[in-house]
Amino acid sequence: MLLVRQYRVAVGRALLEIPAGTLDVQPDGSIEAPERAAPRELEEETGMRAGSWRLINRFFTAPGFASEEMHLYLATDLVPADTDRLGPDEDEHLLLERLAVGDAIAAAERGEIQDGKSLVALLWLARILTS
Repeated sequence: MLLVRQYRVAVGRALLEIPAGTLDVQPDGSIEAPERAAPRELEEETGMRAGSWRLINRFFTAPGFASEEMHLYLATDLVPADTDRLGPDEDEHLLLERLAVGDAIAAAERGEIQDGKSLVALLWLARILTS
């Protein structure tokens, strides 16, 4: 499993997270479709491309005060993005970390992964693997 460690100003430290990002605003003012953003963000943050994508679920991050909706995808059959690779945004300083899925789930259970979207992703992944 590919995770990224990234400094988050709001909490004052680096967090271990799943690759993710925001939907870009297109030149015509429309918002990028989540199914186009997911491959872009994976490549920018990890340098990998996926051969297979599966929408797992959608959820609101904090519906008590924000309308942000996350789209959670499972990307498999990863290969390096050797040609025309998209890189991270200029303000992103990411450290790529590879963990076995079981180790990532155990890290979440120990409180070493504290990012909400990553916890949701690991919960769903654990459920998929045991069903």
